[in-house]
Amino acid sequence: MYEAYQWMLSIILLVLGIPIGNLLAKSTKEELKSGRKYFNLLIILNLIGTIIFLILGNNALMLTFSFIAVVASRSLKK
Repeated sequence: MYEAYQWMLSIILLVLGIPIGNLLAKSTKEELKSGRKYFNLLIILNLIGTIIFLILGNNALMLTFSFIAVVASRSLKK
């Protein structure tokens, strides 16, 4: 039961990455234009890290990489 609560909390925190990414996009428009290629690289590296730590079974690092990927991808969408 504890593990189910832990996963629900993790999903809630990942969903919170969406408004945080939107807020970042609104407040840093100039930086996003010049650093677009670095954000794309950041997203790709974090997705690779997510997959690696999913396979290795390290949930904390997997969720950290996932959160960064969500925030960075939402920043580029705006």
